[in-house]
Amino acid sequence: MISEQVWADAELIWDFHQMHHEPRPCSVAVGLGSHDLGVADTTVDLYRRGLAPLIVFTGATSQTTRARMPRGEAVHYRERALELGVPPEDVLVEPNARNTGENIRFVRALLEDAGRPIDSVLLVSKPYEERRAYATARKLWPDVEVVSASTPMTLMEYIDSIDDPKLVIDMLVGALQRLQLYPAHGFMVQLPVPPTVLAAFQRLREAGFTSRLVVPQAS
Repeated sequence: MISEQVWADAELIWDFHQMHHEPRPCSVAVGLGSHDLGVADTTVDLYRRGLAPLIVFTGATSQTTRARMPRGEAVHYRERALELGVPPEDVLVEPNARNTGENIRFVRALLEDAGRPIDSVLLVSKPYEERRAYATARKLWPDVEVVSASTPMTLMEYIDSIDDPKLVIDMLVGALQRLQLYPAHGFMVQLPVPPTVLAAFQRLREAGFTSRLVVPQAS
């Protein structure tokens, strides 16, 4: 049984993880690979709305996607985009990245090698990964404007799609921990975290939502 306090804390952190940017035209739409094909669908929707002339999908495979996406996350995302009618020449694939930092670095290199001038990026991720992806891009691709986007949905809608409330809350907690730890390692820029969000994070940790936490490295 999940308490009302846990639900309230999870809702607060879910909302914080989203950047609440207004989508606007950018040089490219970058879909970050994961288990969630909804990222590909949302990227295609933004392309169809004229918000980017080019799509890049990025991602290899992980333990959570290997069985479902054996050809790699980015390749499956591209196949989905082609099924939805996007012309092949408008969808590039970066198939090697295994974390968010590599997603950004490898896509940047791919576009530079292709001679594509980029001054803005529509960065599409899972809803609870928006802030982390934004902070990473700001660090590793500082000369472009970053506009965050994800599939519009509530926390409960996302939980229904995963069918595992504890896992989703664990992921919210883990993503917030990384926002606090990773800037010191040069992985992302430091973004402020409101005291109310930090308090919710601590309560959820104490309640046992810890399976996605990383062990902090000694400095």
